[in-house]
Amino acid sequence: MSLLVVGSVALDTVRTPFGERQDALGGSATFASVAASFFTDVRLVGVIGDDFDPAHVELLRSHAIDLEGLERAPGRTFRWSGVYGHDLNERTTLDTQLNVFAAFDPRLPPRYAASEYVFLANVDPEVQLRVLEQIDRPRFVALDTMNFWIEGKPEPLRRILTRVDALLLNDSEARMLAGTGNLLRAAAAIRALGPQVLVIKRGEYGAVLFARDEVFSAPGFLLEEVFDPTGAGDTFAGGFMGYLAARGELSSAALRRAVIFGSALASFAVESFSVDRVHTLTHQEIAARFRAFQALTRFEDADLRGGR
Repeated sequence: MSLLVVGSVALDTVRTPFGERQDALGGSATFASVAASFFTDVRLVGVIGDDFDPAHVELLRSHAIDLEGLERAPGRTFRWSGVYGHDLNERTTLDTQLNVFAAFDPRLPPRYAASEYVFLANVDPEVQLRVLEQIDRPRFVALDTMNFWIEGKPEPLRRILTRVDALLLNDSEARMLAGTGNLLRAAAAIRALGPQVLVIKRGEYGAVLFARDEVFSAPGFLLEEVFDPTGAGDTFAGGFMGYLAARGELSSAALRRAVIFGSALASFAVESFSVDRVHTLTHQEIAARFRAFQALTRFEDADLRGGR
């Protein structure tokens, strides 16, 4: 089954202790779509300016991503720039220029209305609502958001949370949305708002899935070199949703595997700037990284009768 991805397509300027890139391909929809393309057909909805490099479009096309929903508007493409210190969990935004993204109000191509799996990446919740209203009976809708919308547009955010199946956000955002510092209590409060599947992304420390009456914790993957964490969360979401759309099932086992595939893709994403590493991935590398995640948490049953 195909996956509809709605979000930003951007040009990022990023500086980390390991280098710098100017006007690199970025944006939530970009990272998610490229990651998901390893599992299923992807339909991308976003907007770019007339300054957008045709080579970036060709990169997206090379992943067989359907670009009918990618609008080109007069003006400059959305731009973001930021810097990371040696603690790559923290970043400082230097500049944000919304440009053509400021008027982003997507009208889906008619055939996109039948999309069964939908990922609404991090954009204004009012835009997310308008997109969702254009889709006929989706089977599974996942939403990403951030502190800016949690603080700035709480009512539209709460409205759309009643209409989605899954929410993906980081641990500080989960605590902010729920109004509690305890992640277990935060998860219960958030799921009471609507989404029955909750994934809390914890960066280098992994991810936690709350679904039904189960909690599943995926570890972080230790890497010798991390060049740029920009887009890792969106890459995770793309792997997560791409796998679910490909499987066409939403069992507990499928959700757990989706978390691991999302984590695997995200662990590759941080190994380079932009989508460079994910772009060159092979299915064999993804499968090997999935097995490496399995090995991190595999252990044998213990004899609990005591050793004395």
